[in-house]
Amino acid sequence: MTERREITLEVGSSEFTFDLTPQDVTKYFNALTQTNKVAPANNLLMTTAKQEQRPALKQLLANPVLTMQLAGALLEEYAPDVEIIVKKPSPTLTH
Repeated sequence: MTERREITLEVGSSEFTFDLTPQDVTKYFNALTQTNKVAPANNLLMTTAKQEQRPALKQLLANPVLTMQLAGALLEEYAPDVEIIVKKPSPTLTH
């Protein structure tokens, strides 16, 4: 998947536009660790936001909860709309 997507998030009365690629998302997921979640989310948002919007966005990202909410909304919108069903294994008969 080499899909580049422009996604706009509205936060209060402000709008922020992000240009997201599969490489951006992969870098984000690879940076996540058990003890490091906010910094990768912050980096994803700051590196993919339009240059002129970054100063205003940086002020919002001082709140780690908002940082995670914005990253979650961005990733949810980026995700393809595909239905995934987990098939349960059939019980095997043992004699």
